Amino acid sequence: MRDVAIVAFAQSAHRRRTDELSEVDLLMPVLHEVLGATGLKANEIGFTCSGSADYLAGRAFSFTMALDGVGAHPPISESHVEMDGAWALYEAWVKIQTGEADTALVYSYGKSSPGRVRDVLTRQLDPYYLAPLWPDSIALAALQAQALIDAGDTDEGALAEIGARNRTAAVDNPYAQLTGDVPAGDHLVHPLRTGDCPPIGDGAAAVVLAAGDTARALCERPAWIRGIDHRIEAHSLGVRDLTDSPSARLAAEHAGAFERPVDTAELHAPFTSQEVVLRKALGLGDEVRVNPSGGALAANPIMAAGLIRLGEAAARIHRGESDRALAHATSGPCLQQNLVAVLEGESAHE
Repeated sequence: MRDVAIVAFAQSAHRRRTDELSEVDLLMPVLHEVLGATGLKANEIGFTCSGSADYLAGRAFSFTMALDGVGAHPPISESHVEMDGAWALYEAWVKIQTGEADTALVYSYGKSSPGRVRDVLTRQLDPYYLAPLWPDSIALAALQAQALIDAGDTDEGALAEIGARNRTAAVDNPYAQLTGDVPAGDHLVHPLRTGDCPPIGDGAAAVVLAAGDTARALCERPAWIRGIDHRIEAHSLGVRDLTDSPSARLAAEHAGAFERPVDTAELHAPFTSQEVVLRKALGLGDEVRVNPSGGALAANPIMAAGLIRLGEAAARIHRGESDRALAHATSGPCLQQNLVAVLEGESAHE
């Protein structure tokens, strides 16, 4: 296995609407920033991979337009996943492991503002039994929250505290969309209130990966990917225990998360109830700082929020604020798909 690290991370300021910006306009400053941090030029990148969703854009192969932000010449080795950018990072990591590239640029973006996200996300559901009923993302998250409450794992007050803690942490994050003292608000779908749900917004993110000595040359303290894995639950919600996440636990196990304690965890938990599930599945105690960036409750650009969790965890290692961090990304209803990565600083590796 080759040693691969995240050597740079950049993201946009996340906003409720960016009507004046196309996907290319949203991406270009982020791409310039992340490449500028390494000193690399686009033609020096060995592999490029992106993550996005045609459902959000409302047109097929929308990612090809975003490639204008990368540049059409010279020709590049490029791929795309119809998923959160965290899975694009996984593909890029595999590409570097094969030896076909030493560096990779990974980016993702999402503009949720043009449509109604609660309706768009129903297209992820089983097309025969569940999708025709049009249960939206908040209704499904509320089912999970109620199952947790019925099991005695949490209550509405505890969920409100999770929302408050995340958004208080986001005060120090200049890119966050929703920060500070955000009221719990009214019930959207019982038992979830507005404060238990993520903001709707637009945003983009990018990271640069590099292998071995190349990573050390590009970054003073690389965030080494010591393990990374992703797993999936059954598609049908009716056969799952919504109070647990076996796939997240299995991904963490295969990523090596349980071998030694982590000091930081960036969890992709768009709903407060999902943080309860993930903390239990990943064995995270109060000694672990969870979502110091504010997490997805502070900014949730769909298809980029998972990559941002990896980037935020890596950035803390770059700054020397963490030695061993866990980063998590999810996709699909009620934590259906889960990716876990373990990142370490150079001192932890030695």
